Amino acid sequence: MKMLKTALAAAAVALLTAQVGVVTAAAPAAYYVDETKLPFTALAGAQALWGVHNGAGYRIEVPANWNGRLVIWAHGYRGTGLELTVDNHPLRNFLVSQGYAWAASSYSKNAYDPSQGAKDSHALAQFFNGRVGKPVKTYIGGASMGGHVTTVMAEQWPRSYAGAMPICGVMGDYELFDYFLDFNVAAQTLSGMNQTYPFGPDYLGTVVPATKAALGPAFPFDLNAAGQSLAGLVQMRSGGVRPLFQQGWLFWNGVAGDFLFGLGVGDGTLPRQPGVAVQNSDVTYQFDADPTLSPAETAFNDMVQRVTADPQARRRNGLANVTPTPGDLKIPMLTLHTLGDLFVPFHMQQEYARRVAAKGASDLLVQRATRDFGHCTFTPTELVTTFVDLVAWVEGGVKPAGDDVLDPAAVADPDFGCTYTDKTAPRLWNSPGLGFLAPPACAP
Repeated sequence: MKMLKTALAAAAVALLTAQVGVVTAAAPAAYYVDETKLPFTALAGAQALWGVHNGAGYRIEVPANWNGRLVIWAHGYRGTGLELTVDNHPLRNFLVSQGYAWAASSYSKNAYDPSQGAKDSHALAQFFNGRVGKPVKTYIGGASMGGHVTTVMAEQWPRSYAGAMPICGVMGDYELFDYFLDFNVAAQTLSGMNQTYPFGPDYLGTVVPATKAALGPAFPFDLNAAGQSLAGLVQMRSGGVRPLFQQGWLFWNGVAGDFLFGLGVGDGTLPRQPGVAVQNSDVTYQFDADPTLSPAETAFNDMVQRVTADPQARRRNGLANVTPTPGDLKIPMLTLHTLGDLFVPFHMQQEYARRVAAKGASDLLVQRATRDFGHCTFTPTELVTTFVDLVAWVEGGVKPAGDDVLDPAAVADPDFGCTYTDKTAPRLWNSPGLGFLAPPACAP
């Protein structure tokens, strides 16, 4: 458990270093691909290709019985290091066995830059056309930041792709970073510590321990009234009342140490873009699902620190660094998201659903929830089922069923997320010492 805490804390600090401006580079980073790490052994009956294209490493695998379909994989956040690396597709064995080719790019930059990921993945799809052959259909998918990349590709180049499968994705672009801000400024107000954003260098070492102590005798497991208000606020800002939130709250704030506090250590700026990119000036905070503000909620909204983003840092057009996902969907998209993830929360799916609905394209979006609290912790069965259902939709016209992520009553149902969860696979709570995180079983 100690190793898990350390790894997650390091990931939090690294993510914010890239995303919200802990450091700004004086010169362009000299990204590189170690070409000795690109070769891989093809599966039986398939051909493996690798190399560097436009500064990005790539891997391609084509089965001998290629069915004419290509599946592009977009990887998640890689940190801020200079070495660029490639992931194999997580469904590699299944895809090759079924005749699908796959391709994956390292991207030509690291940090949180879905714009670059989208451009490099799109370039790889075009490169495949010349190197291997023009596919009959091309599918795109990716996880976490790769889900953001996938969504951007689907919206930017709909004629190039047949269907999209973003999983655990940052579907709401800047809304994710606003949520990180929400957690930290709310904790400061409710604890009475009242440190103002951006926080100083002693935030994690000195301020956060005092903040936690003021929120309960054993944060996050034993909370006082202020701590309970923070948990309620985080629940509402991360997707509303729903199963697995409590498990997620304990995991991300307890088992994972100060992970969510670590997401508040930046100054709100983004690499290569001027000005603060996060804001909460447009948020009305609530501690529960009652839309009528209580006196305590009204007082909190009056007291909490407000941050307004600089317009030039929060561009809403084109392929900006944190590329907007306005909901301009023109191809079928089937998504997957865990309910208790508080790193890239379920709220991302709801935000994107609202945007797509505003564009009149809801018929092209199907979303599914699974019952877990990890980030991108899907089983092979869940991933294969999602991909197969997407293909059946695209090529057979059979639109798959999904969850109504915008109906608060449906989301709050104790069995929400059961339909698309693989109930036979071991989960994180099956690990020694984590049994207290096991959620109630789904109704038979």
